[in-house]
Amino acid sequence: MDRATSRRRLALFALFLIPGLALSSWVTRTPDIRDLLGASTAEMGFVLFGLSAGSMIGILSSGKLVTRFGTRPVSGAASLTIVACTPIVGLGAALSQSLLVAAGLFLLGLGFGCGEVAMNVDGADVERIIGRPVLPMMHGSFSLGTVIGAVLGVVLTAVKFPVVWHLAGMAVVTLPLALIALRFVPSGTGREERTTGKAPGLAVWRDRRLLLIGVVVLGMALTEGAANDWLPLIMVDGHGLDPALSSGVYVGFVAAMTVGRFTGTFFLRRFGRAVVICASAVLGAAGLLVVIAVDSQVAAAVAVLLWGLGCALGFPVALSAAGDSGASPTARVSLVATVGYLAFLVGPPSLGLLGQHVGLRGAMLVVLAFLVFAALAAPALGGRQQHSTQAAEVRI
Repeated sequence: MDRATSRRRLALFALFLIPGLALSSWVTRTPDIRDLLGASTAEMGFVLFGLSAGSMIGILSSGKLVTRFGTRPVSGAASLTIVACTPIVGLGAALSQSLLVAAGLFLLGLGFGCGEVAMNVDGADVERIIGRPVLPMMHGSFSLGTVIGAVLGVVLTAVKFPVVWHLAGMAVVTLPLALIALRFVPSGTGREERTTGKAPGLAVWRDRRLLLIGVVVLGMALTEGAANDWLPLIMVDGHGLDPALSSGVYVGFVAAMTVGRFTGTFFLRRFGRAVVICASAVLGAAGLLVVIAVDSQVAAAVAVLLWGLGCALGFPVALSAAGDSGASPTARVSLVATVGYLAFLVGPPSLGLLGQHVGLRGAMLVVLAFLVFAALAAPALGGRQQHSTQAAEVRI
């Protein structure tokens, strides 16, 4: 690997780290934010809808933006949006303004969604250059960011540090990291010349295998998103933990995801994508079932680790499989990411509304069902990752 590619890979690790830090920083403070807003479970679901809606708009726009401008400007705009808008969530909570919190989450989601396709297309291009999978480790960097942010969130929650200063401080830390990393991302990646033929974005929607890969992403993204949005509150309202301990359980979840993503390459090379993701879905389902059905704080906390390990590899592996499944890889990654982000759009408000009637633990049965669908669709991912001559000739 040459120096430019090595620096580019490290830059992408940094860019994946930033949204992880932002996400976990506010997730660990959701009990405090809920209390500051005086919101019910259903009302918190609608506040979270801001994040989902922004994410969906961003993901729907990202593919077209990458095709037109390339990955670097899209990744840059997305990262800076995340950095700039994280404090808005804290300000809204401090002012007890649900609409301002929802607006801040909308902008955060917009940054998450816009950056999703761009950074994954860049990561897939690095995979093409070096000839081995790196997207799981890049997503591992995102998870590492969630671990760091979650640990900090637990400490600041325990000492009752104000939410607004916590989130503002995170923006101050991540801004220089984003500016430095963007210097090493090359321009032009992902840009495609317009042709008069059929739009690739429409053609790939007819690819049955790609749609099945989307089912895998849908189940895994909903499983991960449900934890990101509701896990601290599940542990508080469903298992009786205090806010600080519930944030600690969330730290365990993201730590398990981080371990799974950094070690997953070994299992992917040995067993192939389909076997690993099917086994992951089964593992995650087992952990989620314990959280739902067992009335034990200790058992639930341990099961959360299985939950995290189970959904660690689904999203990055499916995106990698989509990127090398045929021509027009930007459109393919965009499609699968779009299908996955449907989980973020419909998940939080739907689970919140359902949880208002059956409790958050009962609402997680929906997530469990989607994990089963993901396991059944896993064969569409194929076996071990192959970097064929044809794939190497495609410049994404």
